[in-house]
Amino acid sequence: MELQIIQNKIYEIRGMRVMLDFDLAEMYETETKRLKEAVRRNLNRFPSDFMFELNGEEYNFLRTQFATLEKPGRGKFSKYLPFAFTEQGVAMLASILNSPKAIEINISIVRAFIALRQYALGYAELNQKLESFMIETNMQFNDIYQALTELASTKAIEKPKNHIGFLRI
Repeated sequence: MELQIIQNKIYEIRGMRVMLDFDLAEMYETETKRLKEAVRRNLNRFPSDFMFELNGEEYNFLRTQFATLEKPGRGKFSKYLPFAFTEQGVAMLASILNSPKAIEINISIVRAFIALRQYALGYAELNQKLESFMIETNMQFNDIYQALTELASTKAIEKPKNHIGFLRI
């Protein structure tokens, strides 16, 4: 599966990057109901930092923000709140969904999370360099401003110049 497609299905919720159960079920080519059943049978493998259930407010916010969350069919939206899986939770899914397709998809998903992490680290490094540049530049402008201020103040103290031309008396 293409990395960009997977990355578009990674959301930030509660300060964590997660994938939602219905997106995962679609990628695994199974029903969301079956994926949730497998997870519920193995709940001890999914602590709260691996998986959590969205609350109604979070789910409604996602539905209003992303048209991709709309599902065709009888009911437009599921009556159950989705599970959100962190990177570790997605990796744990591989241990309970043991089909070749699930393993293949999990490898792609882990790669997508790694790519996002590398992007975030690169962004942080670039941001730090930019901040350092701005501080350095501000210091240089401050030095220039002080030099101009000193020049302006010494010009004001200088002796008056002789006028050229006619003077009116």
